[in-house]
Amino acid sequence: MSPPRARRIDELDVLRGFALFGILVVNALLMAGPYTVFGRGPGASGADRVAAWAVTALVTAKFYVLFSFLFGYSFALQARSARRAGAAFAPRHLRRTAGLFVLGAAHAALLYPGDILTTYAVLALVLYGLSGLGVRALLRVAAALLLLLAALLLGYGLLTVALTEPVTTAWYTPGDAARAAAYRGDAASVLRTHLRDLPAVLGTNLLYAPAMLAAFLGGLAAAKSRLAERRGQDRVWLRRTALRLLPLGLGGGVAAAACASGPLDGRWFLVGQAVTVLTAPALATSYACGLLLLLTGRAGARVPAAAGVLAAAGRTALTHYLTQSLVLACVFSGYGLGLYDRAGTVAVLAGCVPLHAAQLALGARLSARTRYGPAERVLRALTLGRRPAGPPRPVTKPAWTAAPPASRSPDPRRSAEPADTVPPAP
Repeated sequence: MSPPRARRIDELDVLRGFALFGILVVNALLMAGPYTVFGRGPGASGADRVAAWAVTALVTAKFYVLFSFLFGYSFALQARSARRAGAAFAPRHLRRTAGLFVLGAAHAALLYPGDILTTYAVLALVLYGLSGLGVRALLRVAAALLLLLAALLLGYGLLTVALTEPVTTAWYTPGDAARAAAYRGDAASVLRTHLRDLPAVLGTNLLYAPAMLAAFLGGLAAAKSRLAERRGQDRVWLRRTALRLLPLGLGGGVAAAACASGPLDGRWFLVGQAVTVLTAPALATSYACGLLLLLTGRAGARVPAAAGVLAAAGRTALTHYLTQSLVLACVFSGYGLGLYDRAGTVAVLAGCVPLHAAQLALGARLSARTRYGPAERVLRALTLGRRPAGPPRPVTKPAWTAAPPASRSPDPRRSAEPADTVPPAP
């Protein structure tokens, strides 16, 4: 007889489904052209610059922090799952990590060089090595990583400001024109451009790897202390945490936007990145607590429905992440419409809304029919070293969508062992 399945922590799925939109927004702007994420380039309007400024302040780097935190949380759940099944966790984790790396490498080469899955796979090995630390030690290491990276970025950024001349805006360079032509070319041209871009992207991911690892460690510490089980419906704690961290997160976002998108010139970019490293976790936490607070309130029948839709997307986050890149590649590259560097920031953001809505709708239908999305099913087979036994079962309605009234205390039974199949977050 197989071991009993523990209740899935639906709050994690809801947060992952919510974060998918932030990931989509940033990736779409990066895939749309060399300057779109900054609201610049040929034909950029004032509305484009304002929209890019707002995205930098409110979205950029906030949602990948949330995804990384959830990845670390899921690591602990997968370890508990292996123990319940009587299986060794290390081989499972190694197979899962290898599978994630292969999926990420294919994703980077074929669809989007800015892939994060390969970096997650490498850092997951480091996470395994540090998983024996206690909660406080994990948080200390995470804080040290953030401070070290912020100090490095700030020091280099201030040197750049002090030793270089003010940057004048150059909308288009010969290199950008050649890159745009390559992205609008045939499939072979697109693939060559992806491969040519990979070294620079890997260098950037390596630079920011300490911030990702810090979020992993924070998620692991939260899982060890069962934070989601204890606080996921604690309205008082959620409200207090959201309000305390919101000013710090918003202040950091505004400072980062001023450095990246004006009024300060491009010399200040790394200074803004240093501020982002230190404050993005605060805004991401405030977003997460605010969303859970909203969805556990008495806002009527639409709240449980919204929670269910977001949770369904969160359960198939890997499939959604890869699908986003496929659609965006078909829109902006020579795989399809070839609109690279031809759409402004506002137009790209407007296109993200129907794409995400379609993903949520399709994700809800998929979740009603099967437990796993296509990518999750492949990764699970690689993790187990065999095909998952039997047909995938439909997922039932999340238990927390019928949450008790806010005046009621959190259910002490929520400290029960969490679920074993939380899909990896990109």
